[in-house]
Amino acid sequence: MDTGTQSDGSGVPFAGIELGGTKCVCTLGFGPGAILAQETVFTTHPDETLPAIAAILRRWRDTHGFGALGIASFGPVDLDPASPTWGHILATTKPGWPMADVAGRLTAGFDVPVAFDTDVNGAAFAETRWGSGRGLDDFAYVTIGTGVGVGLLVNGAPTRGIGHAEIGHLRVPRLPGDTLPSGCPFHDDCVEGLASGTGIKAALGDVHVSTIPADHPVWDRVVSAIVAMCHAMVATTGPKRIAIGGGVMNKQPHLLPRIEPALRASINGYLPLPTDRDYIVAPALGDQAGPLGSIALAQRALAAA
Repeated sequence: MDTGTQSDGSGVPFAGIELGGTKCVCTLGFGPGAILAQETVFTTHPDETLPAIAAILRRWRDTHGFGALGIASFGPVDLDPASPTWGHILATTKPGWPMADVAGRLTAGFDVPVAFDTDVNGAAFAETRWGSGRGLDDFAYVTIGTGVGVGLLVNGAPTRGIGHAEIGHLRVPRLPGDTLPSGCPFHDDCVEGLASGTGIKAALGDVHVSTIPADHPVWDRVVSAIVAMCHAMVATTGPKRIAIGGGVMNKQPHLLPRIEPALRASINGYLPLPTDRDYIVAPALGDQAGPLGSIALAQRALAAA
């Protein structure tokens, strides 16, 4: 397995931070099978969380050293290097985090190349380097958890424009007769509002996703929203494979096998989905896709330096 060791043989590791809404995973290493250290910091308030992460980075710098730093953050975030708020969290509903200067506070004092991107874009890079998207330039990594995030790579690069992809907020048709509440405060009928863990709880009450029976009708709503999202991606950027993971998918493993047949029925032969292999897959890196995404970003930062 490719460990990501530097080609010059120096053996200097990479540091990465996956900043999530619940916890942050700090990783020091080269890639799968070559992780030197991994520590978790809970996401509370930026004045608590960011200094705790910075302390870990300083300790790693002093004990191991690292050649580049990758930061993969929950969003939305400002990714425009020319913007005065580059590296900041934008309109999140997480208290205390709007306009938090994540990149500025985590890179202060470290004279190494830095990459800052979304957590799902980082995971997409990790999967194309070491996992289910290996060798593919056009690929989508989807996580269905508390929210819905999509890391979308087109011609080997994440989409940009006015901002990063927020495909979880794509508005999709509700199933006939579905009048249950949405879990999104911005949209009544977006994928995140209908299919995320938050959306499921909005519809059913404060339930544990893992305890909902596989034959519960809420899963029809979840699958329908995910399929509509995948149809839109196929019809726009045409990823060569879509990997779908996250807490909802992990706790309800019957969902993933339902998506590809429903997607093929939705496309109805109009676009040429691959027939020689699965098109909708689970992330090969599993729960390490996000943490390794920050390492993949760090490697890209060093390569671009």
